[in-house]
Amino acid sequence: MTEPNPSAMSQSGLTDNAAGGLAYVTIIPAIVFLAIAPYNRNSFVRFHAWQSIFFTVACVAIDIALMVIGRLPFLGLMTLFLWPLVGLAFLILWIVVLIKAFNGERYKLPIIGDLAEKQANS
Repeated sequence: MTEPNPSAMSQSGLTDNAAGGLAYVTIIPAIVFLAIAPYNRNSFVRFHAWQSIFFTVACVAIDIALMVIGRLPFLGLMTLFLWPLVGLAFLILWIVVLIKAFNGERYKLPIIGDLAEKQANS
């Protein structure tokens, strides 16, 4: 029986698909992948890391906007029904980009994807 080479095992990292998918788990892996050497040179991983960061910023910005609108006298009731729908839409969109990244696809979100592509190719 042959033993595996320990140096080859330590040099092997995540596949591009795994790194691209993990970038969507939270914002932390996305930032880490942009900082760590083997992944920050890969256009696929950089694209998904940037898209994850921009998606998170968009989610937070829309959440804050809904909170502000919710404080207004007559529009507050509308956000009571709108908030769960927006949250569900973001959840579905997050699952879609997560699955697409794990499958090796470069799925671009409408506005965010173009920004991520510019950052990944720069």
